[in-house]
Amino acid sequence: MTSQVHRTALIIVNQVIFIRSMLVALLALATLLTPSSAQSQLVPGSMDIHWNEGAMDCKASPQAPIEVHAYNPQTFILRENLCATFEAPFMYLLIGSAKALLIDTGDVADPNQMPLAKTVMHLLPANGPTQFPLLVVHTHRHLDHRAGDGQFTPLPNVQVVGFDIDSVRRYYNFTNWPNGLAQIDLGDRTVDVIPTPGHNQTEVSFYDRNTGLFFSGDFLMPGRLLIDDASAGLASAKRVAAFVRDRPVSFVLGGHIELDAAGETFPWESQHHPREHILPMTKDDLLALPAAIGGFNGFYTRSGKFILMNSMHILIAFTILAGVALIAVVLLLVLYLRRRSRMRRLRAAGQG
Repeated sequence: MTSQVHRTALIIVNQVIFIRSMLVALLALATLLTPSSAQSQLVPGSMDIHWNEGAMDCKASPQAPIEVHAYNPQTFILRENLCATFEAPFMYLLIGSAKALLIDTGDVADPNQMPLAKTVMHLLPANGPTQFPLLVVHTHRHLDHRAGDGQFTPLPNVQVVGFDIDSVRRYYNFTNWPNGLAQIDLGDRTVDVIPTPGHNQTEVSFYDRNTGLFFSGDFLMPGRLLIDDASAGLASAKRVAAFVRDRPVSFVLGGHIELDAAGETFPWESQHHPREHILPMTKDDLLALPAAIGGFNGFYTRSGKFILMNSMHILIAFTILAGVALIAVVLLLVLYLRRRSRMRRLRAAGQG
């Protein structure tokens, strides 16, 4: 009787263990198949666009100065045409319920050549008798990301944040730069601001919680990653990797495209980009960036899809090498002339 009870109890225990294991497995499967709440709540959009590739001869092939792509009805990607500027920078317009945010103002100041402000204002929603509020910010202070500021500063209900480091720290209230985070409230749409110096001292990146878009400026883009300060760049890459690790990222959108579809760079200052690389990069690219910068040799490094350069170091090295080569040429010339002079003296002595 006792042994029968034990056998029955053992059978029951085994069945309970089996049922529990099945429930755990089903729960794990459901977790894998069900998108996270953050991911499922992201406002979707489309990156289905082929950007104008410019022209071999821009004078013979007139181009519209600016392109606009609606990622969704509240999010716009703008690009200055390659024939207007070889930099062809991207700008981003995010519209909330209370105000809009423009990230960068491009490389062309003249509104007659580049009607950026006019284009942006036409994209803003109607706001009764007044202009819908617009905040203009920059990824960093380089001229090709702020040349159009003057088109916006005279406009009503528009605030242009300064591009110098003091203005950046003051506006976002970064008291321990480059640490900390800031937020921009657009009304039912929050954008996080992350300090990302390395390419430039003033660099910041933006993360839109609404869409999961990460706006990386020149910090990360399909092109040459010009690094002025490798230690700052590595710290920024680690900071960004930690920020995005548990957040959904739909796309990473940078400031330029400098690569073709095969990952090779276009010639510097080229105004023709046939078979251009796509603009979006990925969360995995952000996560891989610390290792790439960690292996940067300070001059030029190609690590996977990343091309890292320090232009100043390369210029200094080239200057030094050119100087050494010039000195070597001068020394060789001096030795040659001395030898020739000695041979002449020997010949003269022999004839005498």
